[in-house]
Amino acid sequence: MARASIPLLAALFVFSYHIHLYPAISLTPPSSSSAFLHGGGAIRPAMVLPLYLSPPNISRSVANSRRHLQRSGPNSHPNARMRLYDDLLLNGYYTTRLWIGTPPQRFALIVDTGSTVTYVPCSTCEQCGRHQDPKFQPELSSTYQPVKCNIDCSCDQDRVQCVYERQYAEMSSSSGALGEDILSFGNESELAPQRAVFGCENVETGDLYSQHADGIMGLGRGDLSVVDQLVEKGVISDSFSLCYGGMDIGGGTMVLGGISPPTDMAFANSDSLRSPYYNIDLKKILVAGKPLPLNPKIFDGKHGTVLDSGTTYAYLPEAAFVAFKEAIMKELHPLHQIRGPDPNYNDICFSGGSSDVSKLSDTFPAVEMAFGNGQKLLLSPENYLFRHSKVRGAYCLGIFQNGKDPTTLLGGIIVRNTLVMYDREHSKIGFWKTNCSELWERLHVTGASPPVPSSSNGNNSTIESPPTEPPNHVLPGGVQIGQITFQMSLSINISDLKPHVPELSEFIAQELDVNTSQVHLLNVMSKGNNSIVSWAILPSDSASYISNATATSIYSQLSEHRVQLPHTYGNYQLLQWKIEPPADRTWWQQHYVVVLAVTITVIVALLVSGTWFIWRKRQQPVNSYKPVNVAVPEQELQPL
Repeated sequence: MARASIPLLAALFVFSYHIHLYPAISLTPPSSSSAFLHGGGAIRPAMVLPLYLSPPNISRSVANSRRHLQRSGPNSHPNARMRLYDDLLLNGYYTTRLWIGTPPQRFALIVDTGSTVTYVPCSTCEQCGRHQDPKFQPELSSTYQPVKCNIDCSCDQDRVQCVYERQYAEMSSSSGALGEDILSFGNESELAPQRAVFGCENVETGDLYSQHADGIMGLGRGDLSVVDQLVEKGVISDSFSLCYGGMDIGGGTMVLGGISPPTDMAFANSDSLRSPYYNIDLKKILVAGKPLPLNPKIFDGKHGTVLDSGTTYAYLPEAAFVAFKEAIMKELHPLHQIRGPDPNYNDICFSGGSSDVSKLSDTFPAVEMAFGNGQKLLLSPENYLFRHSKVRGAYCLGIFQNGKDPTTLLGGIIVRNTLVMYDREHSKIGFWKTNCSELWERLHVTGASPPVPSSSNGNNSTIESPPTEPPNHVLPGGVQIGQITFQMSLSINISDLKPHVPELSEFIAQELDVNTSQVHLLNVMSKGNNSIVSWAILPSDSASYISNATATSIYSQLSEHRVQLPHTYGNYQLLQWKIEPPADRTWWQQHYVVVLAVTITVIVALLVSGTWFIWRKRQQPVNSYKPVNVAVPEQELQPL
């Protein structure tokens, strides 16, 4: 979901305004909209629009609004290390896994620094779409408590329970009741499960209804934000980090809490009083080492320069975009400018580039963002380009004009393969270029220890509730798997894909470490500019079923985007996954080996007998002619 939404929380007011940064890309997954991929149809242009005035107190938490955050170093608290899934350009968002309740119920939530509320569909919701996971069932959680109506929240019509409501500029909305339960952060988290307030959706509309992800994980500033609640409890330091995968590798990592910053991390000041959004003091943009001829104040219009993890692309004020476009095109004069993948948009695209991402810097210029403190963030080509979905070796600018709005909006494309540290305690945001798939190795961080159970009295007690999903997607033992079927979406046109399906089958087999004969193509269909391919993985010729270890490995590789396909096939997304037991065998299938053995034995026996009979026949003497004068015994004449 390329979207950002934060209520403007004024400290001296009890009401909140809903502000939404219009999406650079829709919430709708590619499988449900032909106009989804920006490389195949994004919603543009982007604008920053104020929305509806909310009822009083709608965003205030049930806790005392005059809270005092504990200010301590990042090493004095544990953190919640959580994986990110999906792909920025293919899905329009990244998701993480969050478990709610006792026993835990799992949800895939869009990580959004532009939202303050975390919400999931509730079992009572009759106006919620079909999402990745089942709806949350409060009645099945022994630790769930509704947030009762009080002076610090908006209440339902019966004045019984606190409610929330969120409206977004793409005309989607979410509303429901506020509840409190145990949140668990996964097996890689040092942070034990914690009680927190979240939204239990009763109504969702628009893209929120049709998206594949279950809901939103709000990381913005606000009393209902997961980050603010954990900081207020004193269990994490006032910081969190995101690291998005690059052009070739989806997924990434999120950390709730502080980590030690690398020594060469570049920081930009972030003034929380300047804007309710996470902003930076951008002063200059340089292309190929040359600053754009712009007044630095251009990046300080309206909301300033805003970072939003829920927006896909980047949007500049009009004058800044024109200057950036001209500077880029001046550096790319050897390349041939071509039409974009979607005729509905005038994308600026170039052909003749390398299909190898690591070599794009040989063709495309380096871009730098300079901050007010003199530090700079280097942007690689993958931070301002996206692949043309129809022409191999072609790329398009992923930075656009923000309509007539003077706000500078930096979406996820700007920080691909970049660790972004939102150090709220010290009012700064850090940037460190890295391979996000190798983040922990580069930071020399060891694996997290299992959460330590703790308990205390009161509603805010910490209760140990480890996630029900085992690490690495381990399947239950004793299950015999006859075949694995899965469906994947590829960001390539079906007409370009079909001639290469046999090669794709070989690549799939190689990446999943199975024999080519085990990979069977079930179906290929078109979905907009994408292709939907269905596969089946069968047991090897020498086995009657697939082992659990093999099935677990296949699923984890696909879901975590560890399958590396050639650039020809674009990016992929795992849409569906299913394991099936071995089919019931007929009497013939169960006994064909015995029947075949008996048949062969009979045939061999007949052949041997026939051969022996012919040989004996040939050994018998043949009657020779007798001479005329040889005496022949007289035969007795029979009487008449």
